[in-house]
Amino acid sequence: MTRTAGLAALGIALLALPFVLPSYQLSLATQILIFGLLAMSIDILAGFAGRTPLCHGAIFGTAAYVVLYWTTTLGHGVLGGMVLGIIAATAVAGIFALLAIRTSGVYFLLLTLALGMIVWGVCLRWTGVTGGENGIRGAGRPEAIADPVMFYFVVLAATAPLVLAMWRFVRSPFGLTLRGIKDSDSRMRALGYNVPLHLFLAFTASGFFAGIAGALYALFNSFVSPSTVALSQSVAALLMTITGGVGTLFGAFVGAAAIISLENLVSAFTARWPTVLGLAFVLIMIFAPEGILGRFRRHRSF
Repeated sequence: MTRTAGLAALGIALLALPFVLPSYQLSLATQILIFGLLAMSIDILAGFAGRTPLCHGAIFGTAAYVVLYWTTTLGHGVLGGMVLGIIAATAVAGIFALLAIRTSGVYFLLLTLALGMIVWGVCLRWTGVTGGENGIRGAGRPEAIADPVMFYFVVLAATAPLVLAMWRFVRSPFGLTLRGIKDSDSRMRALGYNVPLHLFLAFTASGFFAGIAGALYALFNSFVSPSTVALSQSVAALLMTITGGVGTLFGAFVGAAAIISLENLVSAFTARWPTVLGLAFVLIMIFAPEGILGRFRRHRSF
């Protein structure tokens, strides 16, 4: 009952935010929901399959590029652009998975980093489609969701079932198999499980959710450039996952809220805010290596 009451209170608080926050803080809340989805998609691999990726910024940015190219450059509808963006991101994730699933540890990390850099290079040099360093600037959100409050509710309505889907995914028999692979993939092979296939499906599913986050980000930001698919984007999302707690799943939103809020707070006072963020992350790794939510669960058994 305690957990149910807590979830109900959280739902009420999220629904009430537009009525108590000014527009700028509400846009930060929207951004937290979007990047929380991205960080949660990373946690599927990092926390449950034992494979830490450094390419999800590229998958995320691929969806954003496709949405804005479809709607701005080609002048088609937003819904079709979002569908195509999610499909493109999922396809990219599938290609990455085929190349990376037979590696693990630091080799998996470095290979996914290299794959993400390839996407960044394509976005930087394919100027006829991506606009190169200038990127693609959208015309803005459709009138029906142009209002920040309305768009927040759209993102919240999209986030809720996606969070439930990812939670069910990692708690399913398939998700339990991923945990077994994380603990010992050689033992899972000996038991007859097709480890590469499970990792391929997990990677592709993770990319699918990252693509949805990227499509929402395209509508939120109305601009995409090579920095959207750069390594820094992947690192930032991974740091959100680690800060919230790897393997907690819901810690992704805690990490996203912590990093985005701290970034905006500190940057208002100093241009050296990356240094402050770095120090904060070091302190978290020293005093709460299991992440904020992981530490909370450790003490409260929640």
